[in-house]
Amino acid sequence: MAKTSQVSGFYKLKREERLSKVAEFAGLTDQEAKTLEEGLGLEQAEKMVENVVATFRLPLGIAVNFLINGKEYMIPMATEETSVVAAASNAAKLCRPTGGFKAESTEPIMTGQIQLLTKDAKKAKKAVEGNKNKILELANTKDPRLISLGGGAKDLEARIIKTGKGDMVIIHLYVDVKDAMGANAVNTMCEAVSHLIEELTGGKTLLKIISNLADRRLARSEVTVSKNELGGLDVVDAIIDAYEFAAADPYRAVTHNKGAMNGITAATIATGNDSRAVEAGAHAYAAMKGRYTTITSWEKDKNGNLHGKIEIPLAVGIVGGATMNPSARVNLKILGVKTAKELSEVIASVGLAQNLAALRALSTEGIQRGHMSLHAKNIAMMAGAKGGDIDRVAEAMVMERNINVNRAKEILEEKQHG
Repeated sequence: MAKTSQVSGFYKLKREERLSKVAEFAGLTDQEAKTLEEGLGLEQAEKMVENVVATFRLPLGIAVNFLINGKEYMIPMATEETSVVAAASNAAKLCRPTGGFKAESTEPIMTGQIQLLTKDAKKAKKAVEGNKNKILELANTKDPRLISLGGGAKDLEARIIKTGKGDMVIIHLYVDVKDAMGANAVNTMCEAVSHLIEELTGGKTLLKIISNLADRRLARSEVTVSKNELGGLDVVDAIIDAYEFAAADPYRAVTHNKGAMNGITAATIATGNDSRAVEAGAHAYAAMKGRYTTITSWEKDKNGNLHGKIEIPLAVGIVGGATMNPSARVNLKILGVKTAKELSEVIASVGLAQNLAALRALSTEGIQRGHMSLHAKNIAMMAGAKGGDIDRVAEAMVMERNINVNRAKEILEEKQHG
């Protein structure tokens, strides 16, 4: 039987049964499944950050139904936000009848920046550009393993920017980081060439650091969703109207993009990658044309179906950094990705699915309905409900459409004394 991420009633299963399904899908060992349940240990945590006193755990959910480039994926997602995992799963299910997501990505080129302070910016720029090969050769002596894998510094450019303290020369070092996020390699190379740049120009280098605007490391995904799966042409039109609002208005665009980032960030965290870098890069990319706009786009095709696209910088890796966290390693195994490029394509597809789910909910039933059930359970627990009372109190509040702690306490008291 062919492996599939499509699991009917996955949310209805007990937690242990869900874990068993995931373990079977990914071929997890008993120890790997145990690692998922136990999470990050204190010993490992102390090697990651300073002043450790404990670990702070997020819920880890699995989004099912994803078909990307013809391959089945279960998506580990670490998030505290209600409905995100369910929404991604439901959107992915809507997309399956038309072939799922088609994704691609550019080569994993990261940009290192070297800030050069000099009295003659034009002369310094010319000196740097005239010695490009010499600078690249020096950079590539600093990471022989990366070079052996086909990566390394591939190009550079110098540009002059005007600042409040006069002209500065900014050198961009473009590095193919292969399957890593790349910060350590890029920063090391920038540091290594800075002295040579000072010798060539007579200037002084100041900052030497990677840029999180990874606009040469893009991931793209697109999908066509049948109008029948969505609920008809009216729903297609409503989703497009909602998108056009976001595309034209930054106040809406930022929330529209946050909806996509719900999925992107959750998958990024689950795989041990730098979610802050990814988020910063995505939002900067959304503003590169002079004003802030959407990272996704939606239109109606000639058959009346909905067609969507996403394009974002995605600097994620499968080696190095926090990806060595045992839980992240297991999550990467669940995904079954072989390269950083594949991981970026999967994460972009998750973002597109998440955006679809949000737009569909907002333009039809409203976002609150999707959040209501789990939110009500959280409120019930805040009110002191335990065990079976949690579901009973939550269900009563949802029926009344009155979800708050005071009402939860009243319902709980009525049930306990009734």
